[in-house]
Parts: sequence; structure tokens; C-alpha cells
Amino acid sequence: MSLDYLLPRILILLGVGFLAANLFAVLQFVHFLRLRRSAILTWRGRRPPFYGLGRTLAVVLAALVIVKLGVQRRPPMDAFGESMMMLYYGVALPLTLRIGRGFYEDGIWAEGGFMPYAQIGGLSWREDGAITLVLIHRRRQFARKLVVPRAHYGEARRVLLDKIAAHDIHFTGKSLDLGARDEKDDV
Repeated sequence: MSLDYLLPRILILLGVGFLAANLFAVLQFVHFLRLRRSAILTWRGRRPPFYGLGRTLAVVLAALVIVKLGVQRRPPMDAFGESMMMLYYGVALPLTLRIGRGFYEDGIWAEGGFMPYAQIGGLSWREDGAITLVLIHRRRQFARKLVVPRAHYGEARRVLLDKIAAHDIHFTGKSLDLGARDEKDDV
């Protein structure tokens, strides 16, 4: 197989993957727009490492798409992969950074997405370097993390205590729960 045969197919496959990532980012942002009125305590998401490199890559990919479509007059499908990558690094990633991380009336928006209070089965604080709240899913085997700025640490703990006191978050229903502990101690 020659590179002329393989490369366009790899770029289309990458384009499909980045199309899925773009759609997921847009869906997350729309979900955030519906939730933002119910914000209790939020802050902007942190820029990922190499964020500037991603922005530069978006500009380079935009130039490549312009050359392919405008100068070389190639069919649009030949620029599909590059276009989807450009949209991801130039639009979708910056859009997700505008999503307010933190506490909402119905749940917590962590780095990996929104988790309703009813789905939280456990909480853990990690205080080595950055202060991080680890949210453990009630039924599935995964956790999400929320990096809490030091300025909001005390207020975040208070919001969690209030949500536990209001029974929005509860840790009962696990094996060996004999009812002898106070759920507020988990925070």
C-alpha cells in the first residue's frame, strides 16, 4: 500500500474521531448553558498544558485547509480530517474551557463533565499540590476530579456539607453500612 492511498483514509478516520469530539464538546456546552442559572459556586476551567500549541495547530490546520480547497481546488472531503481537527483545537476546546467548573443546584461540573449529586457514591479530597475533589460514581467504576482553587476551598467544603445535610448527596446503601456514622464526616 502506498502513502498516497493510505494517508487520505487515515485523515478521514481522524476526521470522524474529531467530529465525535467536537459534537461531544458542543453538547457539553449546551448542557452548561442550561445549568448556569443554577450555579452555586463556580470558576473557569484551567487551561490544559500545551494549550498555546493547540491554538497554533488550529491556525496551521486552517492554512492547510485553505490551501487544499482554495489553491489546489481539491474536493471538500480531502480536507475533512484537517477541518475537524482545526475546529476542535480552534473552537471546541476553547468552548469547553468556558464551562464553569464547580457546584450547581443539581450536581458538580468536574474536569470530565457533569455528575448529578444522586450519582455520587463517594468523595475524597487530595491536597498534594493542587486541591482536588475526587467524585466517585455510585454504580459505575469511574471517578471524576475537580480541581478547586485555593480561594474557593472553604466555600466548596461548606457547599458539600450543605448538600449532604439536605440529603442531595448520601453515602448509604453500601454494604456494611450499619448506620453508625454521620455522612458529614465524609467531607
